[in-house]
Amino acid sequence: MKLIPSRQTQLLTPQIESARRRLERWRRNRKQRSRIPEELWASAVDLARSYGLAKTARALRLDYYSLKERIDARDRQGPREMSARPAFVELIPQPTAAVSECTMELENPSGARMRIHLKGSGVPDLTGLSDTFWRMGR
Repeated sequence: MKLIPSRQTQLLTPQIESARRRLERWRRNRKQRSRIPEELWASAVDLARSYGLAKTARALRLDYYSLKERIDARDRQGPREMSARPAFVELIPQPTAAVSECTMELENPSGARMRIHLKGSGVPDLTGLSDTFWRMGR
């Protein structure tokens, strides 16, 4: 049986026409009452998103509501691009602003004082240094 293109099929985009031919080939060669393969449904969903649900369902001779259900199911899953997680993500640190000059003064409860004057971007372990200073005053 040879299909004669109707006026409606002549107005289809090349992508829809290609999908229509693949579906027709599957319909001719399928076992009776077998389900449409997932790859054909996935193609129909992509086309419906691009060209409209009604136009795609009509051109591919698919049930409108079955196609709509599959579109909604994919929307609930999220976009394909988001489901693929990257294997490696490079985080580039932001350059820190160089501290040109800083003075820190400490005084513990016994009255001892310590003054630290820093120049440049190298920062010593101020936490350890100040902790030692606070303990000495006890």
